[in-house]
Amino acid sequence: MDNTLTQLAQVLEDRKQQSADKSYVASLYGKGLDAIVKKIGEEATETVIAAKNGDKGQSIYETADLWFQRLVLLAHQGLHPNDVLQELQRRFSLSGLDEKAQRANKQ
Repeated sequence: MDNTLTQLAQVLEDRKQQSADKSYVASLYGKGLDAIVKKIGEEATETVIAAKNGDKGQSIYETADLWFQRLVLLAHQGLHPNDVLQELQRRFSLSGLDEKAQRANKQ
């Protein structure tokens, strides 16, 4: 599955070079951060609604949309899905409560 994220990350990078009238992702990049995060908010809401409705198929569909939009933001910020996967891997060595306490101490 990691290969899927890598392939998608490459496509998203490639879209940076395309024109906004030829690519949805390029149009998001062109609109900037506010448009990208707005789309993430919309998809997050749709994901919650699908989950609350108990529709597993729709939950999968909406989660895919949410993940996609989040990957667009990562690419926009010059980040790669592997950056997130490395952070998740780091957290394997921590309990959830310890990790949460560390975040609280940093704030």
